[in-house]
Amino acid sequence: MNISEKYEIAGLVIKHALKCGADEVAVAISDSASSHIEIREQKIDRLQESISNGLSLTLYVEKKYSSHSTNHLKKTELLKFVEGAVAATKFLSEDEFRYLPDPERYYKGGGEDLKTLDSSINTLDAKTKIDLARQAENEIYGSDDRIVSITASYDDSISRDVFVTSNGFKGESDGSFAGISASVSVKGETGRPSDYWGEYSLHFADLIKTGIGKTALERTLKKLDPKKISSGKYTMIVDNMVVGNLLGPFIAALYGSSMYQKNSFLIGKTNTKVSAEVLSITDDPLMVRGFGSRHFDQEGIRAEKREVIENGILRNYFIGTYYGRKLNLPPTTISPSNLVFRTGAKDQQALIKLVSKGVLVTGFNGGNCNGSTGDFSYGIEGFLIEKGEIVHPVNEMNISGNMIDFWNTLAEIGNDPYKYGSYLTPSMLFDNTDFSGL
Repeated sequence: MNISEKYEIAGLVIKHALKCGADEVAVAISDSASSHIEIREQKIDRLQESISNGLSLTLYVEKKYSSHSTNHLKKTELLKFVEGAVAATKFLSEDEFRYLPDPERYYKGGGEDLKTLDSSINTLDAKTKIDLARQAENEIYGSDDRIVSITASYDDSISRDVFVTSNGFKGESDGSFAGISASVSVKGETGRPSDYWGEYSLHFADLIKTGIGKTALERTLKKLDPKKISSGKYTMIVDNMVVGNLLGPFIAALYGSSMYQKNSFLIGKTNTKVSAEVLSITDDPLMVRGFGSRHFDQEGIRAEKREVIENGILRNYFIGTYYGRKLNLPPTTISPSNLVFRTGAKDQQALIKLVSKGVLVTGFNGGNCNGSTGDFSYGIEGFLIEKGEIVHPVNEMNISGNMIDFWNTLAEIGNDPYKYGSYLTPSMLFDNTDFSGL
């Protein structure tokens, strides 16, 4: 289905919904294609390919709100779908805050190409994809007697969407993704540790295609025969791949929905200190080739670069139109895009050299954070650091604390932002983190 056909369908749906009694309407139409290939023991263990399309319908009827979806896009079926959706919405409770955004806030078009789409991914044949997964496994297959299992994978996806509202928004977005990964488990004296590595890109030509299996094995072998350490306060370095586990609850507390539901420990904290001064985070939706890049958010609101945390001071929440009205706060955007961190001058190895006694955390195993208070407890795995050197792997430990207190112990930020996601997290060093044995 091409863009023109999607717009034609969206226009038909909006027109019919209004005819059936809707006051306002929003329609999103998407199509996507994806593939997933797994190689185990030199054989194809899984090969999945899918093509899908669908329509999402948002209705505002007599101050009542509902959302619906279907993948039946033939005209006669769509018209019946719309009629049923409008009729059902009339039975719901009124909500005076439910109506479309101010059209002045919509993206009007003309933005720079953010290069989020690589159409060539659609032209790749199955053999090319299978060979890439095989190559990742072949790099290490039979290379070490301690290897128990290897799983190598290739994944890709491509999508094209349009979004149209009855009060004037019309826009399209697209995206693609390709990745190669390998996970490895090995047999040690005290267990069977496992780890993985992956390379990912929005564009196939930019995808690193070698070294994945070797890196996965190296990471796994380092975890052999871990030991517990004594409970206490330690300097903690968190690897850039997993900082997002600790950042997640902090960002979730910035959502308008969390604040309205009293499930945020950052309510009323605008322009106050919520972390150490070394932390500065910018939400940048307009990065070229960014994993979270966009010209508009899920409501059609034009994308803008904005400070989230500036030198430890909270500057902005993520507030969509609806919760902005309910909270009587100015709306910003409904969700983050690319979170960019102001980096420091040291890489992870240089951060390790700073530590007299501490722990490098490379993984999290369960745990939770109380959204309303910020109290948290997480299981961790990683490595003991003594006198600036890695000593041995560590497991069966957990960390605990309070999110605001914890982020105020942030002492150093690395210069190694994670490249393969919308959270560009560097390695981070925290002082005096509470560790305890499980």
